[in-house]
Amino acid sequence: MNDNKMDQNNLEWGTQNLNNINADDNNDGDTFEMELYNASNREYEQEIKAKREKEVSRKYVGILLRIRYLIQDYILEPLITLSRLCELTILFFPVILSYPIVFFGHRNRKGEHAGALRWYKFVRIAAETAGASFIKLGQWAASRTDIFSSGLCNELSKLHSNARSHSFAATKKLIKQEFNGMTVDDLFDEIYPIPIGTGAIAQVYLAKVSSRFVTDYIRPMHIGEQGEGAHDKFVAVKVEHPGARMSIERDLKIMKFFANFINCLPTMEWLSLPQEVDQFAMMMRLQLDMRIEAKNLERFRKNFKKSLDVKFPVPWFSSRRVLIEERVQGIGMSRVLELKRLNNKHMSKQVSDVIVDSFLKMLILDNFVHADLHAGNMIIRFVRMSSNGKKILSNEEETDQLMSELSQNKYEENATLEKKLEEMYEENYRPQVCFIDTGLITELNDRNRYNFLSLFNALSQFDGYRAGELMIERSKTPETAINTELFKYKVEKLVDQVRKRTFTLGSISIGDILEQMLSMVRLHHVRMEGDFVTVIVAILLLEGIGRQLDPDLDLFARCVFAWYFGVPTV
Repeated sequence: MNDNKMDQNNLEWGTQNLNNINADDNNDGDTFEMELYNASNREYEQEIKAKREKEVSRKYVGILLRIRYLIQDYILEPLITLSRLCELTILFFPVILSYPIVFFGHRNRKGEHAGALRWYKFVRIAAETAGASFIKLGQWAASRTDIFSSGLCNELSKLHSNARSHSFAATKKLIKQEFNGMTVDDLFDEIYPIPIGTGAIAQVYLAKVSSRFVTDYIRPMHIGEQGEGAHDKFVAVKVEHPGARMSIERDLKIMKFFANFINCLPTMEWLSLPQEVDQFAMMMRLQLDMRIEAKNLERFRKNFKKSLDVKFPVPWFSSRRVLIEERVQGIGMSRVLELKRLNNKHMSKQVSDVIVDSFLKMLILDNFVHADLHAGNMIIRFVRMSSNGKKILSNEEETDQLMSELSQNKYEENATLEKKLEEMYEENYRPQVCFIDTGLITELNDRNRYNFLSLFNALSQFDGYRAGELMIERSKTPETAINTELFKYKVEKLVDQVRKRTFTLGSISIGDILEQMLSMVRLHHVRMEGDFVTVIVAILLLEGIGRQLDPDLDLFARCVFAWYFGVPTV
């Protein structure tokens, strides 16, 4: 084992810049996430600058290193970016040439031509081929139904990362760089060399951290979090792909170039594409610093510390490019949704209630919302509760053992798993929802939160005309909106339909309402804030999951109730 003393000042997660930022701080109206983002960027730039200054100050080779950096910055990097631009041009040029087919073919119920649906597939295939940055761009665009047609968004929502895993040797090298010369053997007693998951930016390994690492670092930094719990248990180790930042930064430059070009075209200004690319760039850079995800996990755990029904993993340790967190075992939400014939409807409704109420707490009470609430980021565990439901009786070891048992081959059949869950429910086991992958969150600044609350207040009072007015007045660019009176009338009519359904005790699909609202926004060029749209997309995803578990779910009524009376179950 490496006997070098671990330097806690250098290893401490968050570093000085990020540790000085607290959730209660609100500097110049910036959100907690924006403060973390700015601190991370400043620190990264300072690190690069300091490293270069140190190297070029060396007595004999300094001048050679200075020349190398000049060649790298002003010759090699522009050439690599130009080469990437040519590659993307070759890839997307046929897509651009084939655009006229969107005007041909039979129309579907949403008024889109068959040719348009085919062209959307071309766009998706090109994005998948273009690599990680463009897959992420497509996934982000899929959520922007206020800008793009529903057909294009539906097609782009099918995008999946085709990222290749990097080698274990590259992982060992990166860990050594991040942890001041410490090796994988210093940090972990055991680590599986094959990743259990690979994404566009990072991949995840299973490992057991060493007792020395727990004693010297994890435990002191998790007083009250029982840091010793990390030892002798598997943890998830998230490692960034080597060279991910450089590759993404090149692609962002190219996206910015094309966004500025399109913005110069007549009638395209209302899209504000340069600003949208800036927002996307921020989203990507947030995910390039694992400490931000760790900070988000800390805050979610604080917000839900009194909840017995909700769990977030413990972030044991983090550097910029490596995150070590608690491994959560359970049943994936996708598997739970397959169990549509659950005889125990109370259990499925309980899962739905916890998910919905957790989201409403994030949105209305905490103003700190998980921005990627799809089924893949929810895991269901089962914990043994007291008879009054106010205390968890099972410990973590017992829960992990139970979840490990449920993952065995004998429970591959849904019918077998259903029967086991029914038996567990009779033994007073209850579902606990675990949220993972918190790298992206939505947090409204003071101005946007005020606008959101004003709009929600108007909608809850069924004042559709006022809601339409607020959407235009407080949009990014009110001057670009067209046919504003017609837009207000449409919103008023839509809200009136909701009011009539409410008073006749009809179940309202808030998803249908929001989809119609976003269609109006797109047609009338009303530029909504990106955070608003992220919240709307989260609601759409949430209702889809909630209604599969509980067909009687009325999310609109739950939202209004939470607005006036609070969140009941979390």
